[in-house]
Amino acid sequence: MDVTNNLPSDITPHEGQIRDRHHYFACRVYYEDTDFSGIVYHANYLRYMERARSDMLHQLGMDQRAAFEADEGAYAVVDMHIKYIAPAKFQDNLLVISSVKKLRKASVEIEQIIMRGDEKIASASVQAAFLTPTGRPRRQPEAWTKAFAAVIADDNEQK
Repeated sequence: MDVTNNLPSDITPHEGQIRDRHHYFACRVYYEDTDFSGIVYHANYLRYMERARSDMLHQLGMDQRAAFEADEGAYAVVDMHIKYIAPAKFQDNLLVISSVKKLRKASVEIEQIIMRGDEKIASASVQAAFLTPTGRPRRQPEAWTKAFAAVIADDNEQK
């Protein structure tokens, strides 16, 4: 049987959503994410957060690949502070919530929280700088700063 004929067209990659100035990205813990003790290996929390940030940029209409291929630049994480609160385990359903906290000419600060149900299991503050292909800071594209400004989180709102 040749399964490559008549492929289903309705199966697409998972995408998050932006609601009330926050980006929500659901993911599941797979066996490969865990260490020998059955809990998520610490570096994999960074992967969940990276996927959520990448999806948030995509949802905001930012084409990072096109910017990179046009030699405009790309984002790079330049500072990150993470707090591990409780372990995630195999088959847990997680929700990564991302919020834009500060916007500068050449960088953006994003707060990220990983939830398992109503339990916060990790949080991070991430600063990403927009860099030229040679690694020098560069002003972010104007359309991108406008997109970030539209979703910047209000410090007075409750999460």
